[in-house]
Amino acid sequence: MQLAWLGEACLIDGRFDDASRYGLEALTLAQRHQERGHEAWSLRLLGEVASRGDRRDVERAEADYRKALALADELDMRPLAAHCHFHLGKLLRTAPRPEEARQHLTTARTMYREMGMRGWLDLAEAELLMST
Repeated sequence: MQLAWLGEACLIDGRFDDASRYGLEALTLAQRHQERGHEAWSLRLLGEVASRGDRRDVERAEADYRKALALADELDMRPLAAHCHFHLGKLLRTAPRPEEARQHLTTARTMYREMGMRGWLDLAEAELLMST
């Protein structure tokens, strides 16, 4: 998980190549050690990397987010599932696939509200406003 956190820091700093490298290392280790929760977080990170920067790859990002979401749902990792819905919504809004984007953003908003995640709820509501 520390590699995924390092990848997150690189992503925030705009170092997409480093974020991708750490994300792939984290994914490989999680799969090797059958740490499915860490695998899900690593896939979400890779989705984030693929959705940003000058080498944006919508298909890759969507695939990574959907894999992370499937694992999060299976493992009942609700905050991660909500984040996957949120990021899928943002991605699909710019794809543009507005109806799918609204569905994911609405799901994220509902989940954030149920979990009391106010900061994320505000972000989801702002994204929903942009999708109309």
